[in-house]
Amino acid sequence: MTEVELKYQVRDLDAMRTALDELHLAGAQLGAWRVVGMEDRYVDTADGALAAAGYGARLRRVDGHTLVTVKSIDAGRRDGHAALHQREEYEAEATSRLDPAGWPASPARALIQAMIDGQPLRSRFIVRQERNERDITSADGDATISLDIAEVRRQGRKVGSFICLEAESADASTALLERLAEVIDATGLAEPERRSKEAIAREMVDAQPRIRLRVPKQPGVRADDPLAEAGRKVLRMHLARMLSHEAGTRSGVDAEELHKMRVATRRMRAVWRVFDGAYERKVQKRHVAELRTVARALGAVRDLDVQLDGLAEYRLSMADATGAPGAAGEALEPLARTLRERRQDARERLIKLLDSRAYQRFVADYLEFVETPGAGAVASDVARPLRVRDAAAGKTWQAYEAFRAHDAGLRWADLPALHELRIDGKRLRYTLESFSEVLPPSAAEIVAAVTVIQDHLGALNDAHIADGLVRGWLVAFAPSLPAVTRDAAGDYLASRELLAARLRRSFPRVWRRVSGRAFRRRLAVALAEL
Repeated sequence: MTEVELKYQVRDLDAMRTALDELHLAGAQLGAWRVVGMEDRYVDTADGALAAAGYGARLRRVDGHTLVTVKSIDAGRRDGHAALHQREEYEAEATSRLDPAGWPASPARALIQAMIDGQPLRSRFIVRQERNERDITSADGDATISLDIAEVRRQGRKVGSFICLEAESADASTALLERLAEVIDATGLAEPERRSKEAIAREMVDAQPRIRLRVPKQPGVRADDPLAEAGRKVLRMHLARMLSHEAGTRSGVDAEELHKMRVATRRMRAVWRVFDGAYERKVQKRHVAELRTVARALGAVRDLDVQLDGLAEYRLSMADATGAPGAAGEALEPLARTLRERRQDARERLIKLLDSRAYQRFVADYLEFVETPGAGAVASDVARPLRVRDAAAGKTWQAYEAFRAHDAGLRWADLPALHELRIDGKRLRYTLESFSEVLPPSAAEIVAAVTVIQDHLGALNDAHIADGLVRGWLVAFAPSLPAVTRDAAGDYLASRELLAARLRRSFPRVWRRVSGRAFRRRLAVALAEL
């Protein structure tokens, strides 16, 4: 048979669930949602005979029985919408064993046997899915739409995850799918996907770094650790976290993977500041500069992800009572398209960096540093080590002093000044987190209070960035835009200005939680435990 379907990447799972719950398609009847769990084991020979012949094969375990599915790899897209694909497909009953001779006879089995020519099949990777699906019936044809949450595993270990939206025609027709694509596009929550699930999973597996570190829950810092060794433990943990999210970042399916990789790089840069003075200046300077390069490339993509998510949320709020996007939401598509194009450009630059020899040298060099006791430590720390219990309190209190120093000018602070306050808040938070294992449990409440400040100012910063971005876009493109788009973008700009103003007015109330005597007393009591 011929498989004809729509394929999308999903940016925001919860928002897309809401949009699909409220899906409105004129003249169509929508069935109830059902949830199906399944496990797909993708197979091939050791030398890739199936792939070389242009096919992929999987064994799907669902509802207690096994199906074998064989699909062509390079059938390509159908004419029309970018998300519309077609492929040759064979499916039949099978068993969980990797021996086709033991499966019931079928065209799928015969095709596999002809291609492998007696070679044994091997498991390549597994994709576990939670599929939320519903049927759609209309005069244009029937289809099944599904929102799939997938986890990729290899050799018993998770290597990545992704979310996709698919809609498959029941009779290989496209009329209903094309109408459905218009509705999905209007949500701004999904982008056409050119790859199959097998291709996405394969890219995640292939992108796994050759250097693998176990990701610990805690770095293992002890009060009597020399300061340089404690810092090395914390840096090692964040390096392991960064590498664990590299495959997901490369695949580009789940934006949260990139976010977590960026957080790991930012935390490592902060840790170097926390442990400043424990390492030779030239060693610290080199590693911080390398981290900055990676963090900037990740940040360029992440910042646009944030803006796209904010715009999608706003467009969703413009939906009418039936769940349709409404004129204002549709009018903002040119702005969303510009942001997606900029994000794609930023992502291409990021992938080029991750593929570079410079990045591979950075990872290898950094790994050698965190795995070598004493590497880069200043001579005085080697001769008479400064312990964590001797330095942590002073470093933490200095970070708090820099943070609280913003209090005097807060009444007149503009957005750049508030951004500097946010940076100092991050430094305080990361200092506390670096020493969390030697501080009492009450320190968690202190970190939580500082995090509230960060989140508040982060939302303010995002609104400010959106303001400048949309304003610049309107100035550049207004003459060529239809009036309805200019008006809709102007309304969105006004909403960001109002949000920024509201967050600015409410900040002093949030600030008092960390600037007052009660907070200082809690911090002092926690540090006294050292």
